[in-house]
Amino acid sequence: MSLGTAFTGELKHEAAGTKKILSAIPEDKFDWKPHEKSMSLGRLACHVAELPQWVRIILEQDVYNMVPGSFNRLTASSIEDLLKQFEKCIQEAADILLATTDEQFQTKWIFAKNGMTVYELPRKTAIRQMVLNHIIHHRAQLTVYLRLLEVPVPGLYGPSADEIKHVK
Repeated sequence: MSLGTAFTGELKHEAAGTKKILSAIPEDKFDWKPHEKSMSLGRLACHVAELPQWVRIILEQDVYNMVPGSFNRLTASSIEDLLKQFEKCIQEAADILLATTDEQFQTKWIFAKNGMTVYELPRKTAIRQMVLNHIIHHRAQLTVYLRLLEVPVPGLYGPSADEIKHVK
């Protein structure tokens, strides 16, 4: 199996769980934050939805220099809009992954900030870290936000505590 096929399968599998979490977000709480240093619920949800865009960046640019305004931040005014944009990002990422050869995944990619190299990685490692692991990390944050808001948390790798009837 090619790396592109494997990454696409994993991306789509994780996207199904991510959609469940994004769908559970109450629109009237988009501005809510658990702490002043935290992202708002809406910003965090949009961040999760926009992360698949990094597949294109990693696979089509040898160096990405993060400077203010260099990344197209996703914004959404509703859950429907958020899910539509997430689906589009996932499909575009899957298409690019499937078109990438195993050899291309081995080549280096550089992430820089304001012209200074932060790290240099093989593209396959950058996809794992900057896309897949990053989505899972922030999706977990969203589940904590939901719990703090008393919103039932959907299960991701089996039923959640909200989906199981507890026996006493």
